[in-house]
Amino acid sequence: MAMMRSAEQHNVEWLQAWSDKDVERLVAYYSPDAVYRDPQVPNGLQGRDALRDYLTQLFAATPPMVYEPDEVWETQSGWCGRWVCAMDGPDGSRTWLRGFDLVVLEGDEIALNEVYVHTLDRDPRV
Repeated sequence: MAMMRSAEQHNVEWLQAWSDKDVERLVAYYSPDAVYRDPQVPNGLQGRDALRDYLTQLFAATPPMVYEPDEVWETQSGWCGRWVCAMDGPDGSRTWLRGFDLVVLEGDEIALNEVYVHTLDRDPRV
Protein backbone atom coordinates (compact mmCIF):
# COMPACT_ATOMS: atom_id res chain seq x y z
CA MET A 1 0.00 0.00 0.00
CA ALA A 2 1.51 3.32 -0.97
CA MET A 3 1.98 5.81 1.85
CA MET A 4 -0.52 8.63 1.80
CA ARG A 5 0.62 12.23 1.51
CA SER A 6 0.63 12.77 5.26
CA ALA A 7 0.40 10.81 8.50
CA GLU A 8 -2.97 12.44 9.13
CA GLN A 9 -4.40 11.32 5.79
CA HIS A 10 -2.91 7.85 6.23
CA ASN A 11 -4.58 7.62 9.66
CA VAL A 12 -7.96 8.82 8.33
CA GLU A 13 -8.03 6.23 5.54
CA TRP A 14 -6.66 3.44 7.75
CA LEU A 15 -9.27 4.09 10.46
CA GLN A 16 -11.98 4.09 7.78
CA ALA A 17 -10.85 0.59 6.80
CA TRP A 18 -11.23 -0.40 10.48
CA SER A 19 -14.75 1.09 10.55
CA ASP A 20 -15.59 -0.74 7.32
CA LYS A 21 -14.20 -3.99 8.79
CA ASP A 22 -12.35 -4.43 5.50
CA VAL A 23 -9.82 -7.14 6.31
CA GLU A 24 -8.02 -7.18 2.96
CA ARG A 25 -7.73 -3.40 2.80
CA LEU A 26 -6.32 -3.35 6.33
CA VAL A 27 -3.85 -6.17 5.79
CA ALA A 28 -2.50 -4.34 2.72
CA TYR A 29 -1.27 -1.53 4.99
CA TYR A 30 1.07 -3.93 6.85
CA SER A 31 4.45 -5.35 5.88
CA PRO A 32 4.58 -9.13 5.27
CA ASP A 33 6.25 -9.70 8.67
CA ALA A 34 4.51 -6.92 10.62
CA VAL A 35 3.98 -7.20 14.37
CA TYR A 36 0.54 -6.28 15.69
CA ARG A 37 -0.43 -5.96 19.37
CA ASP A 38 -3.67 -4.95 21.05
CA PRO A 39 -5.33 -5.82 24.39
CA GLN A 40 -6.73 -9.06 22.91
CA VAL A 41 -3.28 -10.19 21.70
CA PRO A 42 -0.82 -8.44 24.06
CA ASN A 43 2.03 -10.77 23.07
CA GLY A 44 1.36 -9.89 19.46
CA LEU A 45 0.79 -11.46 16.11
CA GLN A 46 3.39 -11.59 13.39
CA GLY A 47 2.75 -11.46 9.68
CA ARG A 48 -0.10 -10.67 7.36
CA ASP A 49 -1.62 -14.15 7.49
CA ALA A 50 -1.87 -14.13 11.30
CA LEU A 51 -3.29 -10.59 11.20
CA ARG A 52 -5.81 -11.57 8.50
CA ASP A 53 -7.01 -14.55 10.58
CA TYR A 54 -7.27 -12.42 13.73
CA LEU A 55 -9.15 -9.56 12.06
CA THR A 56 -11.58 -11.96 10.37
CA GLN A 57 -12.49 -13.48 13.75
CA LEU A 58 -12.50 -10.12 15.55
CA PHE A 59 -14.81 -8.44 13.05
CA ALA A 60 -17.21 -11.39 13.05
CA ALA A 61 -17.49 -11.15 16.86
CA THR A 62 -17.86 -7.39 17.28
CA PRO A 63 -20.77 -5.02 16.66
CA PRO A 64 -20.52 -2.18 14.16
CA MET A 65 -17.73 0.18 15.21
CA VAL A 66 -17.07 3.67 13.89
CA TYR A 67 -13.54 4.99 14.35
CA GLU A 68 -12.90 8.70 14.13
CA PRO A 69 -9.41 10.20 14.23
CA ASP A 70 -8.67 12.69 16.98
CA GLU A 71 -4.99 13.66 16.82
CA VAL A 72 -1.89 12.44 14.99
CA TRP A 73 1.75 13.04 15.89
CA GLU A 74 4.49 12.17 13.45
CA THR A 75 7.50 10.35 14.89
CA GLN A 76 10.93 9.59 13.49
CA SER A 77 9.78 6.17 12.37
CA GLY A 78 6.06 6.67 11.70
CA TRP A 79 3.26 8.24 13.72
CA CYS A 80 1.02 7.98 16.75
CA GLY A 81 -2.69 8.45 16.39
CA ARG A 82 -5.40 8.94 18.97
CA TRP A 83 -8.99 8.05 18.06
CA VAL A 84 -12.52 7.69 19.37
CA CYS A 85 -14.71 4.70 18.53
CA ALA A 86 -18.46 4.31 18.98
CA MET A 87 -19.92 0.80 19.24
CA ASP A 88 -23.64 0.13 19.14
CA GLY A 89 -24.77 -2.93 21.05
CA PRO A 90 -27.62 -5.19 19.97
CA ASP A 91 -29.74 -3.76 22.80
CA GLY A 92 -29.39 -0.22 21.44
CA SER A 93 -26.76 0.82 23.96
CA ARG A 94 -23.69 2.74 22.86
CA THR A 95 -20.17 2.23 24.15
CA TRP A 96 -17.32 4.62 23.54
CA LEU A 97 -13.67 3.71 23.26
CA ARG A 98 -10.67 6.01 23.35
CA GLY A 99 -7.62 4.54 21.70
CA PHE A 100 -4.08 5.25 20.67
CA ASP A 101 -2.00 3.55 18.00
CA LEU A 102 1.77 3.52 17.74
CA VAL A 103 2.63 2.92 14.09
CA VAL A 104 6.20 2.19 13.01
CA LEU A 105 6.78 2.17 9.27
CA GLU A 106 9.24 0.33 7.05
CA GLY A 107 9.07 2.29 3.85
CA ASP A 108 5.36 2.68 3.15
CA GLU A 109 4.17 -0.32 5.19
CA ILE A 110 3.36 -0.74 8.87
CA ALA A 111 6.06 -2.86 10.52
CA LEU A 112 4.76 -2.48 14.08
CA ASN A 113 1.33 -1.49 15.34
CA GLU A 114 0.66 -1.33 19.08
CA VAL A 115 -2.88 -0.45 20.16
CA TYR A 116 -3.84 0.95 23.56
CA VAL A 117 -7.53 1.36 24.37
CA HIS A 118 -9.93 2.01 27.22
CA THR A 119 -13.71 2.13 27.57
CA LEU A 120 -15.58 5.35 28.32
CA ASP A 121 -19.15 5.92 29.48
CA ARG A 122 -19.75 8.84 27.12
CA ASP A 123 -18.45 10.51 23.99
CA PRO A 124 -15.24 12.25 25.11
CA ARG A 125 -15.65 14.96 22.46
CA VAL A 126 -18.83 16.41 23.99
